[in-house]
Amino acid sequence: MMVLQDKIALVTGASRGIGLAIARVFAREGAAVVICGRKQETLDRAAAEIAPSGGKVRAVACHVGRADQIRGLVDTTLREFGRIDILVNNAATNIAQEPALATDEAKFDKMVEINLKSAYRFIQAVAPGMCDRGSGSIVNIASISGIRPQFHGMLYSMTKAALIMMTQSYALELGPRGVRVNAIAPGLIQTALSEYYWKDDARRATVLGQQPLPHLGQPAEVAEVALLLASDRASYITGQTMIVDGGRLLPWG
Repeated sequence: MMVLQDKIALVTGASRGIGLAIARVFAREGAAVVICGRKQETLDRAAAEIAPSGGKVRAVACHVGRADQIRGLVDTTLREFGRIDILVNNAATNIAQEPALATDEAKFDKMVEINLKSAYRFIQAVAPGMCDRGSGSIVNIASISGIRPQFHGMLYSMTKAALIMMTQSYALELGPRGVRVNAIAPGLIQTALSEYYWKDDARRATVLGQQPLPHLGQPAEVAEVALLLASDRASYITGQTMIVDGGRLLPWG
């Protein structure tokens, strides 16, 4: 039997990259998947890509930086499907690839709003229902930059580090109520968000030369880890950050 048969999953930032790959794998394994992103037309194309994988896909536009739209998305999902069994907080941005002293408060606020506060808002909206039922899985997509600071990426690193601590705090409190909360910390994955590091040949070679598995990570490789954490196969795992980085954080060279 498919491991997510009859589960209802909500995946944010799922119009492309890691979020799209996660939604596709969840659908393949029998889940009904609600995907969100800012633009409906982009989401509709993503839904068309996911549909052949199986399951049911519903695309709902939502700006995760706006509390009213988050609440509307959750309400729509509950109205149509009755519950949310799995929440994946994947939506993120990185608008401050620059020296820490060059950042400003506007960028600081936006990075916190999108990368951190959106996850908080989704969990606050979704987790009570999970707790009432005594089951649920929440997966937060963090980054190895939240474990080791990214050069010229202070705001991104800061928000991802806070997301890891948020994961642990929720896991501690929600575990006794049947809800597991975990994070994934990808290394360099070939997505639009990280193209600064992999589009330039020299920069990509430098990064890949620092890890034992010298290939550029793919969204599907993260998605398979998300599938494990979302499924009952991970029933004894909570509060963890699963590193998917080709070994980059290992001492090397």
